[in-house]
Amino acid sequence: MKVLVIGGGWSGVAAAIAAKKVGADVEIFEKTDLLLGLGNVGGIMRNNGRFTAAEEMIAMGAPELFNICDNLSRHKNISFPGHEHASLYDVNKIEGEVSRKLKELKIKTHMVTRITDIEINDKKILGIYDNEGTYYEGDTFVETTGSTGPMGNCLRYGNGCSMCILRCPSFGPRISISERAGVADIQGERNGDELGAFSGSCKLAKESLSYEIVKELDEKGVVILKLPKEDVNYDKLATKVCQQYALNEFAENLILLDTGHAKLMTTYYPLEKLRKIKGLENAKYVDPYAGGKGNSIRYLSVAPRTDDMKVEEVKNLFCAGEKAGLFVGHTEAICTGTLAGYNAVRQGLGMPSLILPRSIAVGDIIGYANEKVGSREGRKTRYTFAGSEYFKRMKEKNLYTVDIEEINKRINQLNLDNIFNIALI
Repeated sequence: MKVLVIGGGWSGVAAAIAAKKVGADVEIFEKTDLLLGLGNVGGIMRNNGRFTAAEEMIAMGAPELFNICDNLSRHKNISFPGHEHASLYDVNKIEGEVSRKLKELKIKTHMVTRITDIEINDKKILGIYDNEGTYYEGDTFVETTGSTGPMGNCLRYGNGCSMCILRCPSFGPRISISERAGVADIQGERNGDELGAFSGSCKLAKESLSYEIVKELDEKGVVILKLPKEDVNYDKLATKVCQQYALNEFAENLILLDTGHAKLMTTYYPLEKLRKIKGLENAKYVDPYAGGKGNSIRYLSVAPRTDDMKVEEVKNLFCAGEKAGLFVGHTEAICTGTLAGYNAVRQGLGMPSLILPRSIAVGDIIGYANEKVGSREGRKTRYTFAGSEYFKRMKEKNLYTVDIEEINKRINQLNLDNIFNIALI
């Protein structure tokens, strides 16, 4: 039983771990030289409803990636505008730890290997081809190629290639496996006729900031700097993917978080204006390198799927992460990836897929996002446990809690305890 995972971001890694733990042979194909993709410049975990979702996944037997993030957290239980009990993992150390975990689990990773085509017969994928023409056979497949890139999308819908962590000019464009299989992808929308959305944050080199700011970041994890009135731009909030951070406080202030770098919570900010602020006179962007002008464009390649994460109209293709919906965040990627990898094995064995119930947060967001993507208004919304529309829903449905005992009880009552740890093969 072989599961091939295309894309080595958070969701791809989660899918691979889930499939491996229940007994499949698993291989990951990643086009760049780093796993985790945007996870290398992310860093925020456990804020707001993400705490609930993480603990649900741990209770269901998928603790590995959450444990790594917790162990590498530079700060825990911090607050910043609109967000409580957040953890900030070290983006400079996370990829190495995750790579070692995959080796420990004996999951084969093909790095700098871009999948460019598939072989398909009667709506069933037989194998995949890489950019050098090598063919790989599999029983089931999980696509976690994300929704950022190729360069043309950032040129057409953004401010040009922002030279982000994905490095399309060096490692090649993103390819949609679902579209190669004949399935039309869904695209996220913005107001007007614009498609996609800007990535929601940048990274500044901590070394380029003043001693006072670095000290406060190291001690508290967060620094809030008031913007000059003439530089406040509320309209910019609507362009960003991370609508959980589209609060007025994020327009009126510069909010910095300590993730190893200084995470700047805005889509981009002109360097000349940035350096007018006390303590940022020498500020330097480290991701994206064009952070003074623009950021990457996302949500231009979402596969239509069912609630078990299977791509519609293809018999043995699953999807996760941004490829599976207008989801935002690492926690969301890990949750969807775990379910996709697990169900890829079940389907390959002829077993019915697991659909997580709507009475837990992870099951509800997967189903809710799927319902909403059918409408234009729904395609303008992004779905995250951390804020915006879905976090409000979590609270209204009493799904949000930080009581771990209560979360474990809910999972137990559904007979889902440790479900992702029980061998299928």
